[in-house]
Amino acid sequence: MNDSKIEGRNPVLEALRADKPVDKVFILEGSHEGPLQTIVREAKKRDVILNFVTKDRLNGMSETGKHQGVIAYVAAYEYGSVEDMLALAKEREEDPFLILLDEIEDPHNLGAIIRTANQAGAHGVIIPKRRAAGLTGVVARTSAGALNYTPVAKVTNLVQTMKELKEKGLWFVGADMTGEVMYRQNLTGPIGLVIGNEGEGLGRLVKENCDFLAQIPMQGQIDSLNASVATGILAYEIVRQRLGGRK
Repeated sequence: MNDSKIEGRNPVLEALRADKPVDKVFILEGSHEGPLQTIVREAKKRDVILNFVTKDRLNGMSETGKHQGVIAYVAAYEYGSVEDMLALAKEREEDPFLILLDEIEDPHNLGAIIRTANQAGAHGVIIPKRRAAGLTGVVARTSAGALNYTPVAKVTNLVQTMKELKEKGLWFVGADMTGEVMYRQNLTGPIGLVIGNEGEGLGRLVKENCDFLAQIPMQGQIDSLNASVATGILAYEIVRQRLGGRK
């Protein structure tokens, strides 16, 4: 299934009412017309992100020239749930291993991380609804088919989700240069690996809710790694330790 841009009042309203995986709705700011207000209500009911924008912005986004004041983006794949991930871990008789992404905005990074998650045996990837890439066609292509096997859940509040998962026995390690070197840490058991935004790293509240932080040792002249590369390195240290390689 491909991601799609839906333009026009009736098509967008139908997509919302059919509970399609609508990621975002862009709607004409300042409009009080009944059909547009109905779309706003339906989007709010489903906790879909609403962006109120100018007519010029909509014109620039439109491919048909007939947007009627509203354009929606629908995900390329259905989202899973955190419960799906925990059920998958139980089915495999494994400790849960989840990857949580704090505002990863580059769809290529998201796709590569989902691919790594699948290969490393993670039970799922959790992303926030706001300020983050969704499951676009670029993500699907970059994941190289992993989206068919690895669930991705979109949550309203990443910190709240972490707190709920802690109650279910998970603990969280955040990727951060202020942490202890990852090779010196015990990364076994039910774990959530938390990766921050490409530019800013982990948000303050997300960082505070990690049980501890892990640093990837770096020997070069630059001070950071691509988010998907960092995910791969840390995920495979978790794999190594799970396979009994921890010393």
